[in-house]
Amino acid sequence: MRRLSFLIALTAVIFIGCKSVEPSGDEPQTYFTWDAATIYFLLTDRFYNGNTDNDYEHSADAPPAHLRGYMGGDFAGITQKIEEGYFEALGVDALWISPVVEQIASGTDEGTGFSYAFHGYWTKDWTAINPIFGTAEELRTLVRTAHDNGLRVLLDVVINHTGPVTKIDPEWPASWVKTGPNCTYKDAETTVNCTLVDNLPDIRTENREQAVDLPPHLLAKWKQEGRYDQEVAELEAFFTETGYPRTPYHHIIKWIVDMITEFGFDGFRVDTVKHTEPYVWADLWQAASKAWTQWKADHPDEAIDDAPFYMMGEVYGYYIGAGRMYDYGDQEVDFFKDGFHSMINFDYKYDAVKALPEVYARYDSLLHGPLAGKSVVNYISSHDDGSPLDKMRTMAMASATNLLLAPGAAQVYYGDESARILDDSLATGDAKLRSFMNWEDLESGTANEVINHWRNLGLYRQRHPAIGAGRHHTIQDTNFVFARTYSDGAYGDTVVVAMHTVTDSQPIPVGEYFAAGSQVRCAYTGRKAKVVDGHVTMTPPAMLTLLEKVDEYDR
Repeated sequence: MRRLSFLIALTAVIFIGCKSVEPSGDEPQTYFTWDAATIYFLLTDRFYNGNTDNDYEHSADAPPAHLRGYMGGDFAGITQKIEEGYFEALGVDALWISPVVEQIASGTDEGTGFSYAFHGYWTKDWTAINPIFGTAEELRTLVRTAHDNGLRVLLDVVINHTGPVTKIDPEWPASWVKTGPNCTYKDAETTVNCTLVDNLPDIRTENREQAVDLPPHLLAKWKQEGRYDQEVAELEAFFTETGYPRTPYHHIIKWIVDMITEFGFDGFRVDTVKHTEPYVWADLWQAASKAWTQWKADHPDEAIDDAPFYMMGEVYGYYIGAGRMYDYGDQEVDFFKDGFHSMINFDYKYDAVKALPEVYARYDSLLHGPLAGKSVVNYISSHDDGSPLDKMRTMAMASATNLLLAPGAAQVYYGDESARILDDSLATGDAKLRSFMNWEDLESGTANEVINHWRNLGLYRQRHPAIGAGRHHTIQDTNFVFARTYSDGAYGDTVVVAMHTVTDSQPIPVGEYFAAGSQVRCAYTGRKAKVVDGHVTMTPPAMLTLLEKVDEYDR
């Protein structure tokens, strides 16, 4: 019961408190660091249908199970929402999009219907774009439009496995994949040198030196599509330049890195990291960084900044409390040293319902201690976490507060901000998490209070890297008042937050963080006040007080 008390109290004040200021959408941009980034994760097929010409028609003899078929989302739809300012209004710094490469053509039989590769994790050809999502030019337009609007784009990439074997999709040769044994997770060997599930061929990443021939089915496909000579010539140039042996995973690295060269992706979210040897990711990082440096030199007007290439890892079960290490049981591995700047933090959905003063202080000590120079990405829901924080969205606003004010980077899963339900009763397994974006709730206005709350917090977070990357300082336990401070050379940033409703008779202590006589602004309500004797009094009070210096906001 104690674990839930803080979140329940916060939920209560949010739903009976005063309304927030309507975000204007023209908030000032500021200093950027991946350590404080707000990353919006979407499944392309589930987000928005911008081009009905590429919609997929499922075969009548292989109907999809509920929420397991293609639903029409595409690159054009994401681009349209960028142009409309949807992500800008949320204070989003980067988009993370699901894998874009060509997928297996057939569905797999689930008993009650077929499951299709709409999610992007069942690769058929790493050298081609999934036509169901759109063309290469539409993908290029998406990335360019994102950059023009101050958004970075992370591409979800997979090296660990291909798509399932089906009756119509070609099989990869045994020199490239293994089909067993299934992973049992007893130690490193039974987590890495194995298949995740039945019928999901595992790339032979254990082969670090032995050259393999290109798969016959892939060569035949390239010839049929008229690009055999180009693909073979590019591989020859890549292996000559890098000196890598022609192993399966080095081929895949080349094809993945081509996405940077061709489209200008700013970083990768890497799938199934713990299921592959660490040296795979070190090689990917080296090749990706080189390609990123070259792309920026070739496209000086398209790159947003000089930030290094960013890699975020999905080490399923990694928790921030482990610091830099992941424990297989028989050995610990530091994946951060292999090119990853951030790991997805599987702990936060549990920590978000604990006493936040303790949680935030602990995260601060970890991020600026054993994880110094690295970071984590916190989340409350995702595409494959069957136990999200709030699947029925009864605490959608409280969840936003707890997530977006937490130390570290933040991942917003599409629909977090619009209270999209994550428990469709007709779906099974992870399909429950993957319904189409609930635009109808935004269009009807039923989700407006929730999304305005996310927007206010997101824009405040974006203006102030101190929130995600700064040092945490508890000022007062009552109403949980804290400061965050951040500095990088000449740049500095300071904020003060009161997470509970305060009354007129309860001035908010700001201590030495804001100078006496200076004016501060509550980003949640838009009201301003002067610092007097180390305190600020907001009249009328707010359910959530997000303080910033007025001169910074109005600059």
